[in-house]
Formats: sequence, structure tokens, C-alpha cells
Amino acid sequence: MTTTPRDNPTSRRARANGDGTVYQRKDHRWEAAGYVLAPGNIRKRVRVYGSSRTEALAKLTEKIAASNRGLPVPTAQGSLSAYLTYWLENVAIHQLRENTHTRYTAVARLYLIPGLGRKKLAKLTAKDIRTWLNQLRTTCQCCTRGLDSARDQPVCCAAGKCCSRRLSPLTLAYVHSVLKSALEHAVREEEIPRNVARNVRTGTPRPRRFEPLTAEEAREFLAAANGHRLQPLFELALHTGLRKGELLGLRWEDLDLTGGTASIRHTLQRTNTAGLTALPTKTQNSERRIALPTPCLRSLEQHRNRQRQEREAAGAGWKDSGYVFTRPNGAPIKEATLTRHFNTLLRQARLRRIRFHDLRHSAATLLLEQGVELVVIKELLGHAHIGVTATVDAHVRLRLQRDAIDLLGNALRDPAEITGEPEDGDVQPPCAALIR
Repeated sequence: MTTTPRDNPTSRRARANGDGTVYQRKDHRWEAAGYVLAPGNIRKRVRVYGSSRTEALAKLTEKIAASNRGLPVPTAQGSLSAYLTYWLENVAIHQLRENTHTRYTAVARLYLIPGLGRKKLAKLTAKDIRTWLNQLRTTCQCCTRGLDSARDQPVCCAAGKCCSRRLSPLTLAYVHSVLKSALEHAVREEEIPRNVARNVRTGTPRPRRFEPLTAEEAREFLAAANGHRLQPLFELALHTGLRKGELLGLRWEDLDLTGGTASIRHTLQRTNTAGLTALPTKTQNSERRIALPTPCLRSLEQHRNRQRQEREAAGAGWKDSGYVFTRPNGAPIKEATLTRHFNTLLRQARLRRIRFHDLRHSAATLLLEQGVELVVIKELLGHAHIGVTATVDAHVRLRLQRDAIDLLGNALRDPAEITGEPEDGDVQPPCAALIR
């Protein structure tokens, strides 16, 4: 008589009280079931599955261990609101940067929970999500959230005059991505069989259109910054394309003025818990070492001497933060303060209004116009993929397009015309070999 896996004594051995049960199903998969702590401080029976007894038992043991630590294990029978709360408080908080987690929490509080929170996690469908997103796309947020009613004197929605303040396509895509991330974790925990949010298409939002600074505008901006206390910062931003947080997070120990290099290791950001604090760079590729141009090296030397004088003048009131760019008392500079100085320089130079981050795009575009390869620009800017450099920062202007079209036109010309004698003293056009 042959012994099947179901008749194997190992699969039927007794387990301790509270450890749950493990057995093999008719479809040859293994199922483990046990009681765990669920939202609402109640105990519920959960089931997990695996291709082997060991795998199913390991999944059940993990859930029981988390339950014994007081962490509620969500169930598919619970609401989406309960699962989002569990995911944000117990999972996402350990995987995301603090500011990203704060944005995710705001999205759940403002949009996801009010719109879909009452839906059962197991019964949520792609149609539910698509219907809700379409409604969110056409709903005035001032009316829905009562933004105008909080004012002393209502002027729009609360006064009967709808302002039609709708969410932008970029915000809608962000809300959708947060929901997809939460449901993806529910799939990994085998609470739901599939991520229904992935079946909903919101469309790709158009990127914000802007015109980076031209070479002439960049020179005018640098002329306006000449003599400014933060002149070296603005020069670095336009010469190297460093992010605002990377510039403010630079420490003197990160600079090698003799070798002419800078190590980008941190970014200065404001968080809810610690205020202004140094955090790791945006991505692993953002941590990099870059070369510094000669004008920036001279400005940084002068800036270091000026900072020493400010330190002597401040005396005991000096705050030794170690940052390259600080306030006159040595404290870190806030992003809002830097933006205010930047806007003042734009007005003095009589330049159009742009964001500080547009200096980064301008640096990439100017480098491209000088013939620098995309891979070099990618390494300088710290992008993870060269496609980001090509689509976001490489805003090729009409002149570059005309040069490319002229080269192609020369390649397509009749060879007889190219070998013919130039007329009226014209210079012979370049041949197709010039095209790279």
C-alpha cells in the first residue's frame, strides 16, 4: 500500500496549542490556519498557503509572531480604511522616507479613506476604483473638503460660487500610485489574490512645460549674483545641476578644494519630527562624486574666508553646523529662505520667473548644447537611468534641432551635387560622414 502525502505521519503530527494547523489540500497545496490579532482588538482565524508544508508553516508562524507582538494582522474581510491604516502604521513607515510617508498619509486621509474606505478589501474591484477616480477628477475640492467655509468671509463655494478647484492629472496619478502600493503589499501578504488597482489606467500626465535659461540669461543671472553672500551656491547650482537639498546639505568635509571635487552624500530637508536634518540622498545613484569648475573653486575659497570672519564676529553665538552654506550665525539655511533670495536675484536681473529646480534643468540643457554626452550629464546629475536625463532634463532647443536637420539634409543630398563645384564662392557643405 502506497502512502500519500496526506497520510504521512509527519503532516499529521500534533502541534502545540495556539500554533494552528497545517495540512495538505486536495489540489496538493499546503494550507496553514491559526488565530491572530485583527483590527479592533479581536482574534480571527487566518489561512495561508504554500507549495510545501514548510512554506505554509513559515507564513503562519510569521503572522502569529507579529500578532504576539501586538501588531494587528489585517484580513481581507476588513475595510480598505482599516487596511490602509495598518499598512501606513506598520509597513510603509519602515520602508519610506519620512517626508514620503507624510505625503502618503495625507493622500489616504484626504482622498482614499473618504472615497473608498468603506469598501471591503476583498470585494474592491477595478470598476470601483475607476468610478471613484472619474468622480474625483471632476469634483471641486473646495466644495468637497469645505476649504472655503473655514474662512471668515466665504468668497467661492461656501458663498454659492463654485471655484471648480479640481485635482491636477499629476495629483490624480499620485493618488492612484499610493493605492497601488498599498494593494500590492496586500497581495504579497496573500490577503487578496490580485492588485485590482493595476487594471485601472489613469493616463500619463503631461510634464510641466518650462523654458530653461539660455546661455545669455544664465550669464545675466550670474552677474546679478556677483557679490551676493550666497554667490557660490548659485554658481554651483548652475554649473553642476545640484538639487536644492544637496546644495544646502554640503559640508566642508565633503569638499576637496585642492583636488577640485565634491562628494554628494546628504540632502538637507525639513521633517515633522526633527525639523531641518541631513538625510541620505534621494537614490543610491544620487550619492556621487563630481568635479568642480575653477570659478566655483575660487568662490568657495572666498566663501570659506568670509564664514571664518562671521564665526569670529558671532563669538559664543556661533552654531557650528559644519555646513558650507549657512546663515550668518552658522545655522542651516531653510529652503524657503533660499527661494526668497533666488527670486530676488531674478527680479534684479530682470529675468522671467522660474523655479530654483529649473537651474538644474538649465545646467543639463546648456551642457547638452555644448555637445556633452548624455551619459556624462547623467553621472553629474545623479540620475538612476539615462532615460530620465533624456526626457526630463535634455530640453533640446530649436537651434539643436535645426543643426540635426541640416546634417540629415546634407546626408540625403545627391552625391553629384556634393562633388560639384561650389557656386558663387560658397563653402562646400559637409558630407554624410559628419553624422554620428
